[in-house]
Amino acid sequence: MYGPEFPIWHRPAPRVVVKADLLPAISILSFVSLFGMVIGWLWSRLAPAQLVVVGEAGKLFNVRGESLHRFHDLVLFVLLGLGAGIVTGAGVWMLRERRGPVVMLAAVIGSAVAAWLAAQVGVSWAEARFMVTGAPKVGDVVAVAPRLESLWAVIAWPLGTAMAYGLTAAWNGHDDLGRRLG
Repeated sequence: MYGPEFPIWHRPAPRVVVKADLLPAISILSFVSLFGMVIGWLWSRLAPAQLVVVGEAGKLFNVRGESLHRFHDLVLFVLLGLGAGIVTGAGVWMLRERRGPVVMLAAVIGSAVAAWLAAQVGVSWAEARFMVTGAPKVGDVVAVAPRLESLWAVIAWPLGTAMAYGLTAAWNGHDDLGRRLG
């Protein structure tokens, strides 16, 4: 294919396939989104509750050292999301016939939806796990359910997905990303 009339530096540029990748991209988006339930459940089981003491008029006071659990809850969610994002990006990269920007965009959007779903479902399951039954009396120590105080944590999953997929694409030496369409 490469000869004197068609030198190697004048190769045709690989084209982006959109129409053929649209249905698989929607499937990837939906499939990745469902993993938000798994990460939300895992976070609700791993995140520590914060112990508080009930004071006068129902006011809650932190037990010494327990206020750090607010940070632990957030960091645990970010780390779970980042790990899930790296696994998502690497897993989607393994779909060799579908490599390209359409599938990467679907994986990143699916990861964002999954992270939002994990935050919503995880907080709900954590509240159900640490539900206070009955009215506490003054001086009682009560476990307050873990919570996410910043929704910026949902960025970790799509960021991990984009970084993993982007790094593998940059590492790949083929113009067509090894797609081998024929």
